[in-house]
Amino acid sequence: MSRNDEVADRFEEFADRLEATGVEYKPQSYRRAAENIRAHPGAIESLAAEGQDAVEGIEGVGDALSSKVVEYVETGEIEELEELRAELPVDMAALTRVEGVGPKTVGTLYDELGVEDLDDLEAAAEAERIREVKGFGAKTEENVLSGIEFARQASQRSLLGDARPVGEDLRRYIVGSEAVAECELAGSLRRWRETIGDVDLLVASEDPEPVIERFVDWERAERVIESGTTKASLRANGVRVDLRVVVPEEFGGALQYFTGSRDHNIGFRNRAIDRDLKVNEYGVFDVSELGSDGSSDVSDGVSEVEDIEAGQRVGERVAGETESGVYEAVGLPWVPPELREDSGELAAAADGDLPDLLDESEVRGDLHTHTDASDGKATIEEMVAGAAEFGHDYLAITDHASGPGVVADTGVEDDDLLDHSEAIHEVGESADIDVFAGVEANIDAEGGVSVRDDVLERLDIVVASPHSGLDGDGTQRIIAAIEHPEVDIVGHPTGRYLNQRAGLELDFEAVAEAAATNGVALEVNANPRRLDLSGGAVGTAIEAGATVVIDTDAHRPASYDLVRYGVHTARRGWAEADDVLNARDVEGLRAFLAE
Repeated sequence: MSRNDEVADRFEEFADRLEATGVEYKPQSYRRAAENIRAHPGAIESLAAEGQDAVEGIEGVGDALSSKVVEYVETGEIEELEELRAELPVDMAALTRVEGVGPKTVGTLYDELGVEDLDDLEAAAEAERIREVKGFGAKTEENVLSGIEFARQASQRSLLGDARPVGEDLRRYIVGSEAVAECELAGSLRRWRETIGDVDLLVASEDPEPVIERFVDWERAERVIESGTTKASLRANGVRVDLRVVVPEEFGGALQYFTGSRDHNIGFRNRAIDRDLKVNEYGVFDVSELGSDGSSDVSDGVSEVEDIEAGQRVGERVAGETESGVYEAVGLPWVPPELREDSGELAAAADGDLPDLLDESEVRGDLHTHTDASDGKATIEEMVAGAAEFGHDYLAITDHASGPGVVADTGVEDDDLLDHSEAIHEVGESADIDVFAGVEANIDAEGGVSVRDDVLERLDIVVASPHSGLDGDGTQRIIAAIEHPEVDIVGHPTGRYLNQRAGLELDFEAVAEAAATNGVALEVNANPRRLDLSGGAVGTAIEAGATVVIDTDAHRPASYDLVRYGVHTARRGWAEADDVLNARDVEGLRAFLAE
C-alpha cells in the first residue's frame, strides 16, 4: 500500500485549518492537491524519493506543496502544519464530524468560546452560549447539540476503507520476517465491518522476539503504544494497531477467537460445551474426563499469567492449528468471517445451508460511474479504458443530472443528456467492453426524479439517488422513486456518509418489497465512505427477493478497485452471485433492464 492517503489526509487537515483561520484561496489548493494525490496511481513515497520535481508531476502539486510532501515522507511531519495545530489547538476531525460544523465554525467557536473538542462544544451548547455568538442562533445550537453524540461515536471508529489498507500493508511488511510462520488480519477488520475500532494482526511464530522488533520498527508507525514479549501496539495513520504472536499449533484457535464477533463466539462456545468440548483462543479441548466446568488444578510455582494460560489449556487438545479444524472439531464447516455476527450462521452451518457467497471475481461490470461531463475527473474514453483494463465486461456511464443535490452546479442539463449519451455510445463502438449510457438523477423530497421522462426513456440505464434532505424517514420517498417506470437502480438509498451523517431512516423491508415488485435494483455503493446499502440491509433485500447491484460510484478509473468493499459488504448480507445484478453476463443485464 502506498502512503498517498496518508499524505492526502494531512493536506486536507491543512486546508481545514487554513480555512478556520480565515485564509482564502489556499485551502482549495490543498484540497485539490489532496484529491489528486489520493487518486494518483503511483506511490507518493516513491516520487518523494526522486525529489520535488517528480512530485510536481501530480496535477495541482506545485513547488510549495511538493516540498511539504517530501518533508512529510522524510520526517513524518510538516512543520507548518504543526504550527497551525499549535495556533488552533482543536480536534478538527472530531468537531467537523458534527453536522453543520465546518472549519470556519470551528475557528469562530474557538476564538469566541475556547471550544477545542467535543466535550467543550457540548458544554457550550448545553449552557446556551453558542447562540450568543454573532451569526449563530438557538436553532443552530440545537442542531449542533443533537449531532454531537453521532460525532462522538464516529470519532471512536475508523472507516473500513482507511483501516483495511493499513492492515494489509502491515501484513505484507510483517511476513517479510523469517520468524513468521503465518500472519492474518483478525477482528472486525477481517469481518469487513464498515467501521472498526482498531487493526488486529495475528502472527504464528516459534520466536516472537524478532516479530515484535520488526513490528515496532515499521516505518509507518507514528507512535509505539506498548511492546511486550508476545504483544505490541502502535498507531499508524491515526489507527491503533494491535499485534499478538502465538505458537503455530494454536494459530487456528487464536484466529477464530480473535476474529469474533463476541456473539458468534458465545454461540460457538455453547455448541462446543454441548459436546463436552472447550473452545478458547488456544484451541479446542476435550474436557469430557474433567469436571463439569472443564477446570483442572495446575502446577504451583508459576506466574499468574502462566497459571491462567495453563488452566485454559486443560483437557486433550483436539484442534487448534488451523481455523477450519477448529470448526470441524465442533461439527461445523468453516464459516466465512463476514457471516460471524450471530445472525443464524451457526444454525445454517449445522444444517449445511451456508450461502455460496459472492466472490470479487464474479462482479462483471460497474453500473454507476461519472466522467468530467459532471463531477468526474476523467473522460469517457479514460473511464471505459480503465474499466476494460480492470477486467470488467461492461460499464455504464451515469453522470449526474442537474437539479437539487450535491452537484447542482455541475450536473448535465436534460437537453444535453441525449447528446452525452451519443458520445458515450460512440466511444463504446470501438471499446473492448459493452458500454451503456445513463444518468444519475436526483430523488427529490417527494420521490420525484429530476430528469424529464422523455429523456429517461431514451437512456440505457437510470440510477436515481437521494442527495439532499437526508434526514428523517425517507421510506415513502424512496418507494416513490422505485415505482417510477424508468428507474432501474436506486443509488446509495439512505444517502449516508459514514462517520459524517446518518442519512435517511428507511423501512428496509418496505423498500425491498417495492424494489422486488417493480424490478428495481438496490445499490450497494462500494465507496467506503458510504457502503450504502449496509450488510444488514442487503440481507433484508435478498430475503424480500430484491436484486442488489454493487457499484463504485467511480469518478476516476482508480476507483474501480473499491468494488471489493462493496462485495464484502454484500457478503455480510449473505449475498450470492444470483442476487447481484452486475454478477450477470451482459445478456442477463440487458434482460433485467428490459423488464
